[in-house]
Amino acid sequence: MEYNKIICGDCIDVMRSFSDESIDLVITSPPYNLRNSTSGNFKKGSNNGTNRKLNFVSNLVNGYDTYDDNLPHEVYVRWQRECLREMLRLIKPDGAIFYNHKWRVQSGLMQDRQDIVNGFPVRQIIIWRRAGGVNFNDGYFVPTYEVIYLICKPQFKLLPTMNRYGDVWTFTQELNNKHPAPFPVNLVKRIISSTAAEIILDPFIGSGTTAVAAVQLKRKYIGIEISETYCKMANERIEQVKNSFIYSTIVEV
Repeated sequence: MEYNKIICGDCIDVMRSFSDESIDLVITSPPYNLRNSTSGNFKKGSNNGTNRKLNFVSNLVNGYDTYDDNLPHEVYVRWQRECLREMLRLIKPDGAIFYNHKWRVQSGLMQDRQDIVNGFPVRQIIIWRRAGGVNFNDGYFVPTYEVIYLICKPQFKLLPTMNRYGDVWTFTQELNNKHPAPFPVNLVKRIISSTAAEIILDPFIGSGTTAVAAVQLKRKYIGIEISETYCKMANERIEQVKNSFIYSTIVEV
C-alpha cells in the first residue's frame, strides 16, 4: 500500500484492494444523495445569487463533477452500507471511522440516516454545527447542523485530555472552494489530532481536505476520488500546503 497519494477510481473497488486492518483512521463525507429529494430544495437548476452563500448552494444544486447525486434511495443506502463495511474491514482493532452525513426531509417527513448506520458499531454522534444556512422550504426551520457518526472498533481511544471536547462542534463551512460540499480543514484537524492515528483514509476525498489536514499534522494519508477533476484539485491543494511548509521553514531559518 502506498501512502500520501490520491487514487482516482471507485472507492469500493479501491478499498477492496487494501489488506484487512491496514488503516488507523477513516474520515469521510460521502455525497448525500440530496437531489433524490421530494422537498424541492435540491432539484437540478440554476441559482443566480450574487453572494457567496447562494453561489455555494448553486454549486451543490448543480451537482458533482462526475456524480449525479440522484440514486434511488434503496440503491443509495445499499451503496453506503457496502462502503462502511469496507471501511470497517480496513481499520485496525483500535481504529475508527468518522462518517459525516446529513438528515433531510423526504415526502414531508424527516429522513435520518439510521437505515445506513444501523448495525454498525456507532459509539457516539457528534453534531457539526455550521454557522447559518440557506433554506428554500417553508415547511421547516433552516438546517444548521450535520451529524458525524463515530463508528469504531472496541479498542479505539482518544489521546489523553482530548475527551475534553464536547459532542457539539462549531465550524463554518468552507465557501471559497470549487467543490460543492467541502469539509472544513479545522474540523478534520480536530479529529486527527485527537487520535494517535498515523494512516488516514478518506474514500470520498473530494477537494483533498482530509489529506491537507493530514499533511499539516504530519500524518500519512490515502485519498480515493472518482472524479479526475477533483483528484487534480486535491493534488494541487496538497502541493500548496507542502510548499507553504517549505517556505515557512526557510523563513524560520
